Amino acid sequence: MAPLGEHHYALTTTWTGNRGTGTSGYRDYARDVTISIQGKTDLLASSDKPFRGDPSRWNPEDLLLAALSECHLLSYLHACVTAGVVVTDYRDEAEGVMREDGRGGGAFAEVVLRPQVTVADESMLEAARDAHRTANEWCFIANSVNFPVRHEATIAVAAAGD
Repeated sequence: MAPLGEHHYALTTTWTGNRGTGTSGYRDYARDVTISIQGKTDLLASSDKPFRGDPSRWNPEDLLLAALSECHLLSYLHACVTAGVVVTDYRDEAEGVMREDGRGGGAFAEVVLRPQVTVADESMLEAARDAHRTANEWCFIANSVNFPVRHEATIAVAAAGD
């Protein structure tokens, strides 16, 4: 039996880029990958275009940024419910910066989340701002990375009739 609060995740990543000669040369194989989780739609992935990948597919850097953005969103909505804030709209224009190290590797230097939030009433603005701090503390993904995840949030009040 797993300890309380321990969660396990599993998926299958399958390389689908063998063009017939395997990895016989750096330019001889595609970076195509299929990521599968039972009961979910397959995710088609590749490396980023500068690394000879297919730009039409998700790459690991996209997936990391998406995980941070979605985790903050879900944590934020929870924090707002807890604080009595009614969110009526949320959109994030997230960006990340990754730097190569010149030795074939690299790392993200930072991610900036730019949530644009709409709340139901002006009286909720302060609590809505504070909920971003709480969400950052609660986000499992942000707590798992070794680079800063900054927030540049804007919060507006829903127009009458929205």
